[in-house]
Amino acid sequence: MGKYDFNEVIDRKNTYCTQWDYIEDRFGEHDLLPFSISDTEFQVPTPVLEAIQARVAHGVFGYSRWNHDAFKGSITNWYQTRFNAHVDKDWVLYSPTVCYAISVLIRLKSEEWDRVVVFSPMYDAFYSLIEENNRELVENELVWDNGKYCIDFERLEKQLKGAKILLLTNPHNPTGRVFDKAELAKVIEICERHHIFIISDDIHMDIVYGNAQYTPILSLAENPVNMCICTSASKTMNTPGLIGSYLLVPDATLRAAFLKQLKARDALSSVSILGMYATMASYNESADYVDELVIHLENNMHFLKNYITNHIPEIRFEIPEGTYLAWLDVSALGVTKDALQEALIHVGKVAIMPGETYGGPGFLRMNVACSRSKLVDGLERMNQAIQTLRR
Repeated sequence: MGKYDFNEVIDRKNTYCTQWDYIEDRFGEHDLLPFSISDTEFQVPTPVLEAIQARVAHGVFGYSRWNHDAFKGSITNWYQTRFNAHVDKDWVLYSPTVCYAISVLIRLKSEEWDRVVVFSPMYDAFYSLIEENNRELVENELVWDNGKYCIDFERLEKQLKGAKILLLTNPHNPTGRVFDKAELAKVIEICERHHIFIISDDIHMDIVYGNAQYTPILSLAENPVNMCICTSASKTMNTPGLIGSYLLVPDATLRAAFLKQLKARDALSSVSILGMYATMASYNESADYVDELVIHLENNMHFLKNYITNHIPEIRFEIPEGTYLAWLDVSALGVTKDALQEALIHVGKVAIMPGETYGGPGFLRMNVACSRSKLVDGLERMNQAIQTLRR
C-alpha cells in the first residue's frame, strides 16, 4: 500500500461534475455508471491540495502572472527529471487549455482550407477544432499490426505533400499507442522534407506502461523550430476544472505571435491562479503520486483484460502502452453500434463511449481511471448488457 489510495470511492455527484451530473447530455439517461469523460475519479496529490488550500486561505484572487521562473521552472524541471529532456524556460507559454492552444496554432501556421493531417481514430474534439477553423481534415488511419497500432508512413508521406500541419497525439488517444523514438524520428524527417509544422498534443505523457517510454518530440530534433508540444498536468493530476495548460514553443517568432493572440486578441493573459499553483505543486512535489497512479491504472488494465478474456471473449482488447483509456474492439459481437449502446444504457445502465465518436467504428472507449470496485461494477453491467444481445 502506497501513500495514496486509488481504490477510495469519492462521491462526485452534485458537484456539477461533467462525467456524473451531466451524463444524460451524451447518453440520454441520468442514472448511468459513467466511464466516459477523460478525467479520473481520484483526489489530487496531497501537495496540490495543500497548495490550493493555502492559496484559497489567502482570500485575494486578483489578476495574476504566469510568466515567471516559478511556473516555467516547475515545467522544465519535470521534463528533465521525468523524461531526461532539456526544455528551455523561454519555450514555455501559458494557455488556458490544450485545445485553445492547438486552435490558435492552427490559425497561425496555416491558411483557410489548408490541409491538417491527423492520425485516426482520434480525440473527438479535434474534428470540430480543425473544421471550425476552416481547414481540411485529412485522416491517416493507424494500422493494426501484430498486436499494436502502427503508422502507415507511405500513406503519410503522400498525405503530407501540400499540407501545412501534422497534428500528433502522443500517447495517442484513443488507441493508447506511445510512439517510440524511431517512429517519431521518421515523422520528423518526413515533415522536415515537406515543410510541415508539427503540433504534438502530449497531455497523456505521464501515463505510460511496461516497456513503453514517452519521448518529447522536441528532444529528437536538432533544430525544433517547426514543431511544438501542447500539454498539461491536468490529465495526470485530475485538475482540469482548475484551468491551465502550457506549450513548449522553440520558435521565438511563433511565441511572439501566440502571445499576441493570447493577450491582445483574446485577453487571456491573466492566468487561473489555482491552476498555476496546481501545476507547480504537481511538478515540484507529486512524482510519487504519478508513480503510484500508473501502477494502479496498469493493474486496472490487466484486470480488465482478464475479465474480458474470461467473460466476454468476443471482445478483443490489448493493454495499451499509455493513457487510462481502454480501446475495446467489439466488432465480433456482430451487433450495430445503436443496438450495443441500447443494451449498455438500458440494460446494463452503464455509459461507455462508442468508438464512432473518435472515428473508430466497432469499438468502445472505456475510461479505467477509477477504483477497482467501480471497474468491477462497470464490467459486470457491460457483461449483463451483452448477454441480452446473445439471446
